[in-house]
Order: sequence, then structure tokens, then C-alpha cells
Amino acid sequence: MKERIIFHIDVNNAFLSWTAVYLLKNGYKQDIRKIASIIGGDETKRQGIVLAKSPIAKKYGIVTAETLYQAKKKCKNLQIFPPNYKWYYQKSKELFDYLSQYSPLLQKFSIDECFLDMTGTNYLYKDYQKLAEKIKEEIKTKFGYTVNIGIANNKLCAKMASDFEKPDKVHTLWKNEIEQKLWPLDVGDLFMIGKQSTKVLKGIGIKTIRDLAHIEDKTLKKYFKNQAIYMKEAAWGIDNSKVETRKTKTPSISISETLPYDYTDEQKLKEIIFRQLEEVTRELREKKQYTNTVAIMYKNNQFISYSAQAKLKNPTDNSKEIYKLAIEILHKSYRHDPIRLIGVKLSDLKNTRERQLSLFEEEEETVESDNKIQKTIDDINKKFGKSIIVPASLKVIGETNSKKKYK
Repeated sequence: MKERIIFHIDVNNAFLSWTAVYLLKNGYKQDIRKIASIIGGDETKRQGIVLAKSPIAKKYGIVTAETLYQAKKKCKNLQIFPPNYKWYYQKSKELFDYLSQYSPLLQKFSIDECFLDMTGTNYLYKDYQKLAEKIKEEIKTKFGYTVNIGIANNKLCAKMASDFEKPDKVHTLWKNEIEQKLWPLDVGDLFMIGKQSTKVLKGIGIKTIRDLAHIEDKTLKKYFKNQAIYMKEAAWGIDNSKVETRKTKTPSISISETLPYDYTDEQKLKEIIFRQLEEVTRELREKKQYTNTVAIMYKNNQFISYSAQAKLKNPTDNSKEIYKLAIEILHKSYRHDPIRLIGVKLSDLKNTRERQLSLFEEEEETVESDNKIQKTIDDINKKFGKSIIVPASLKVIGETNSKKKYK
């Protein structure tokens, strides 16, 4: 059995870096990465929160998720720039398309990071660290921003390695480096160990990942039950999960996103779902598949995951129908807790669109008309760039459903 080789590529300070590239491309004279700057929401709409900060802004003590008012008190000459999500998704696609030339096994992990499975490519690449350095420098030259790359024998360790030191670095975390590089770290640095879990662990004397690796299983299970198994394996650098690409027909299509701060505003969550469904429904149509079930997946700030799903009347690839159901699911299932990750999943996929016969021919004609409009939109977006246009009806659905009340 071949030893696995996994790369984790992570854009350094993505929202700020991509905004800087956009501004420079459009004639802005300063590189906002080199001044005291932040990406922030609109204060007038009660969304005035720091989403990303430059290294200089960080030196003033500015932190992600604090209010713009607090940030400006710390730094009087702070420059504030709005997020440009349409541009971010465009840069994300551009990066992933570029990386796909090195391996067809690419898994998007979030808008600004992914895994590459390089297993079995040793006949092409003799030195993986040199290859990672080459990729890192090519991205810097070609796209104008920096990335970190972690290399390991599994996804967990590759993810941990890419976080060791930033920015613009390549790090390894091979099996024989676990004790030296992983174990001395604070237990809270271990991937997927949240603040609340860290507090509990330190309360029982587990301060480092080494401590976690050597604690008795029964002690850990007393406090964390089934989660204890993951914790122990992660502390030893064990992870058997596969790099899952979505290029072939699959039983489901999903996308999730770790948010820049904990969201509690349902309207903001709706906007994220809108963007995610743009991507997965377009992929659904490219694969000529139809979904019968829509789900929303949540993870809150206590790392508690939950989800909800519902079935469509008929299998469809129509964005309007899918988005309408997704918004209904959101209204019924969201617990109004702080959300750190949200995603959507289309499952029960079919290769044919079998519709129940309707007594109302007009309804069928409307669906067919929507599908023709959607195909035209897809063609335009494919030719001129992702998400150049979207159906106005989708936004209307969101506005209409936001007024509904559910028990």
C-alpha cells in the first residue's frame, strides 16, 4: 500500500489579500496589506464587525469579530474596506482551477483552502517540499497573494502543518515528526478542538497535545463521550479520511464554509446559503443530475453540529425551487445560536428528472420556463465569469420568506 501524500493549501489572510489584489488591479495606489487596514461590514446596517485585518492593524491590538467602533478607537488612521464576496468566489475558483493541474484529487475545504491528494505521483515529483515551494511561488507571482502549504501523510496533519507559521511558508508534519512538532503545541491548537473543549481539557490538567495523547481513554470518555475517540486519534496524528473530489457523479453534492466570525443574524446566514447554492446547483446542472433532498448543516461556536433536511416535490436542478426550500429549512431549523460553519447539501441525486403529473399545466410551463432562463444564465456566467448574473427571483424568495413565521 502506497504511503499517502497530502497537501493542504491555505490562502494567507484571504479576504484582505484578495481585496488588496482587487484594489491594485483597479488603480488603487496603496497595497492595503502594508497599512493599518481591515475588511469590515457596514456600520449603518449593524454589521460593523472586523472580518479581516492587516498585520499592521493586528499590532494595534485589533482582532477579528470586534466592532469597527472598537477597532477605530485602537487605531485612529485605520482604513476600512467592505467585503467583496463576488470577487472572493472568483479568486477561489481561479486558485482551485490552477491547483487541479497538479492532482485531479482536490477537495475544497472552504472558500480559501483545499486539500490535494498527491499519493502515487512520486514518478512525477521527486521532492514534495520543493514542489510545494514551487506552487507557493507560482501563486504569488501569478495571482499576487501568498499561501501556506502543509504536507503530511493525512488531511489532519497537513492542515495542522499549514498553520505552524505564517505567512508564505511550507511546513511538513510526517508521521515521524508528530512527537517533535505536534505534541509540544497547546491542546487548543489541535484541529477541531473548540474553546469550550479546551477549557474542560485544561481543567483536568491537559495542557498540551502530548498530554492529550497520553491520557487514559476512560478519563477522556468521562468528559467527552464519543468525541474522545476523535480527540485521542487526532493527538496521535491519526486520520484516515479521504480527499473527496466532486468531479464525478456522486450520491450527494455539498459545500460548507467556516465563517469569519460567529454569525447570529439569520439574514447573513441566508446570504451565505444563497452563494453556496449558486455553486452547488450550477455543479448539479453540469453533471446533468437532479436533487430530491436539500439539507442545511450547522456548527455553532461550541462545535456542536446539527442539520435539517426536506424533500422536494420532484427531483430538480432548478436554483429557484431549491433555494425556496432551503430558506424554509433555515427558518424552521436555525436555533439562533452563534454559527461558525454553515453548509448546504443536495442528496438523493437522480440522473433523470421524473416529475409528478400536475393538474395545472401552467405550473409545468412555469418550471420549464425557469429552466430555460437558468440555462441561459449558466451559459452567460460560464462565458463571462462566475456569478455575473443571478435570477432576481432568488432574492425575492429570500425577502418573502424572511417575513414568514414558523412554530
